[in-house]
Amino acid sequence: MNNESFEKYNAGTHILGRVFSVITLVLLVGAPFMIGLFLGAMPDLPAVGKGFLSVGIIWFVSSIVEFLVYTPMLGAGGGYLAFITGNLINMKIPCAINARDQVGAKSGTPENEIISTLSIAASSLVTILVLALGVLLLVPLQPVLQSEVLQPAFENVVPALFGAMAYKYFRGNLKIAAAPLVLMSLLFILVPSLTGSTSFMIIPSGGLAIGIAFLFYRQKAKALAQETDLHMKAGDK
Repeated sequence: MNNESFEKYNAGTHILGRVFSVITLVLLVGAPFMIGLFLGAMPDLPAVGKGFLSVGIIWFVSSIVEFLVYTPMLGAGGGYLAFITGNLINMKIPCAINARDQVGAKSGTPENEIISTLSIAASSLVTILVLALGVLLLVPLQPVLQSEVLQPAFENVVPALFGAMAYKYFRGNLKIAAAPLVLMSLLFILVPSLTGSTSFMIIPSGGLAIGIAFLFYRQKAKALAQETDLHMKAGDK
């Protein structure tokens, strides 16, 4: 794909993405009020405002962090699709990363943009299909879903998914991953309540990883400069 075609594709993607983002936002916010108006059960708006502020302030920072972290990974098309359909951490991000790794695409390239968009679109369609089947089979499968034997498995699906994916990156960058992994593991063990604030913990753990990577980069650059100086001095002699 040449640059001109990619720019046209991106421009169209942004137009559609913004339009459908606004439509989605209006539907999500307006649906409860329309239902309340239709049923004659409108909530107390001042109470709703106070409740929204108490929760919104907490998630405001998280939403900014997720946007800054995930958008470069997904690109424009994948980003719009992922944020509109939701379930980023559990479904969309693993799907996009796995698809990108399968084809060898790199972040920030047109290939990554297209692969991320296609993978997230496929993930969204599969999710809709699974949800539809789940609704139809909810009653027949209820004894299985509520089985005490299977409850531990259901509670650990996300950790198992991300653990398997993380191993690949930890193995390739063990020196960088070790400190954030150990520190965050100890922190979550000592303060279990933080498990409900994983989005916030991206900031310190990511900052620590970036800092460690920068230190290794400086050390490597310094060693390379010293080696170059030695070669130059040897050449002068």
